[in-house]
Amino acid sequence: MEREITPENQNDLDNTTDTTRGIKRKISLSNCEACGSEEARYRCPRCLRPSCSLSCVKRHKSDSGCSGVRDKTAFVPVADFDEMNLLCDYRFLEDAGRLADSAGRDSLIHRPLSTKNLNFMRNQARRFHLDLKFLPVGFSKRKENSTFFHKKEQRFFWHLKLVFPQSHTEYVERRVPEDRTLEQILAPFIHATESEPVRRQKLKVYQHAPLDHVRIFMKAENRQSNSVRYHELFLQKTLLESLRHKTVIEYPVLHVVLKDHADQYIPLGQESGAAHRGPAEGTREEEEEQEEGELVDDD
Repeated sequence: MEREITPENQNDLDNTTDTTRGIKRKISLSNCEACGSEEARYRCPRCLRPSCSLSCVKRHKSDSGCSGVRDKTAFVPVADFDEMNLLCDYRFLEDAGRLADSAGRDSLIHRPLSTKNLNFMRNQARRFHLDLKFLPVGFSKRKENSTFFHKKEQRFFWHLKLVFPQSHTEYVERRVPEDRTLEQILAPFIHATESEPVRRQKLKVYQHAPLDHVRIFMKAENRQSNSVRYHELFLQKTLLESLRHKTVIEYPVLHVVLKDHADQYIPLGQESGAAHRGPAEGTREEEEEQEEGELVDDD
């Protein structure tokens, strides 16, 4: 039986419609932040920025780096706390409990991996005068490491992380042979023609710099946190030659730094207060030691 619409029901329906229109109108009052020309129809769940279309949503994510996923741990004032926030918190606690339970059932945590292969790799590294160390099971660096020793070819294939601090970018390379030079390793990233367009755009500050202005550093392990030092590596040497007589924990992490920022990486064996003195400074001091008008023998 159809329900008769009475004046009271009609008023409730009108109030609901007005409320819905009010919410939509509130969003549409602000223009899209991506294009700035259209009225906003959507709002980002994470940063609450308005947008008008799917293309503008994608543009907003690419420009700002926003994930578009609602922050489940964001602070909500007590005055704004409602049933929806309570339900979200309850689901968040459920997800956390489910994740903890699945981690407790993981056999790899209770039963460590066989150390036979790790000992084999460690012994092979000693043959090349390299101190290779591994972290306990459960560490993220241990899980990420894909380094292996090829028995038939008798060489290492390394898991390698490249850090470009001037571009705030990191890349991971897998199966990097030990006999490849550092210049060949960096070519797909900073070479003007061999690099990919996406990488070229992110690393354009390295693209514009001459190759001799690129410096490579690797952190020296087994040191105190207040005395961090770095090994300086050279582009012409192979990866194995660069790692000899050094300690590597799991896999090498190379910092690719421009020459103007190299003073932030203190070399091993140098005090933190020691200044980087170039050849021009040394020449100036030698000239000051000579008296004005004094002749100096060439020999």
